[in-house]
Amino acid sequence: MHDDHKNANEKVSFSLPAADGPMNTEPKPFAPDQMIRCEECLRANGPTRVNCLYCGAPLPFNETLVNLQKPALRPLEKWEQGYNNILLPSSANHLPHGPHRVNSPRFNLSEADIAEAAGLLKLTADDFARILSLGLPLPLARASTMDEASLVQRRLSRLRVDTVIVSDVDLGVVETPPVRVRAIVVEPAGFIAYQTPEATGINIAWSSLVLAVVGRLVVRRVELREQKTTRAENRILDANEFFTDEFALEFYTQAQATPYRINANSFDFSCLGARKSLVAGENLVALVELFREHAPQLERDDSYNSARKALEAVWPSERQNEAGGWRRDRPGKYSIGSATEISNEMQFLRYSRLRHYFGFRSMDGKDEDA
Repeated sequence: MHDDHKNANEKVSFSLPAADGPMNTEPKPFAPDQMIRCEECLRANGPTRVNCLYCGAPLPFNETLVNLQKPALRPLEKWEQGYNNILLPSSANHLPHGPHRVNSPRFNLSEADIAEAAGLLKLTADDFARILSLGLPLPLARASTMDEASLVQRRLSRLRVDTVIVSDVDLGVVETPPVRVRAIVVEPAGFIAYQTPEATGINIAWSSLVLAVVGRLVVRRVELREQKTTRAENRILDANEFFTDEFALEFYTQAQATPYRINANSFDFSCLGARKSLVAGENLVALVELFREHAPQLERDDSYNSARKALEAVWPSERQNEAGGWRRDRPGKYSIGSATEISNEMQFLRYSRLRHYFGFRSMDGKDEDA
């Protein structure tokens, strides 16, 4: 027995690193002079943080440590107002087309810069490339605070990617929802928009129309009924999937930044007369053409459909979960229902406001002089 232990011990070998090799592979702690003290709770934080680890307060800006700071860019709750880093059109207009050519000399970004920017924004390289290749003012990040958005802006500017910060409040998506229009009556000088048959009409002059943003609203709903089992997972008794896809139009006037909304499936297209067809999507296109015939200055923007996939990386479609409650199927057997709905309506709202913001406002958020 003693010899067995002896033989086993003899087989144990130790390998020591070379004299000039690393002795410790663990990450080194930050030096005391690199730590940032929170002005609220007076606790020290690592230089990679933007907000205090202990109380959540914004940490003071330190120019010497800006390259060490990393934005959190956590997904925001529905009720939270964020700050969006929007790619400036001046930076995007010269970009090459195609997501696989972003590292072209025309953009002056190396592969290392692209990887660094994508990592900073918590995007995949493909998502980052797709946003840049479209040549549009699109969101690159949505931060929870102005300080975090400013950090993203500074870090991106070092990589020659220029952005402007536009808050959710500036876009006004939550505070001023669109005015829904369900019918119009065409007149020589303009048209009367009706929200409901009983409501008083809104007079809109043809000369006041400035922008029409066209898109598609896609809603996917999955309903499940599951039965509790002794195993970890429930047994699915029934599953249904519903899918809707409709065209939508938001048009803006000179008098206000709040748009008017027309949903193709709930609008009375009688105003089209002989142009009216049996397909709602075709009717919406005909309605836009009718607007442009009377208002040549109206700009039509149908870029949303091509930008949808790029928007998903920063402004994803909203997901809502619903519980259907318990139901007794038979003695001793119960099931529970649930539903998940995914909609891109809020994404379209944000994009529509963004197009109006860049088309009719200056970069500081103030209205341009006429």
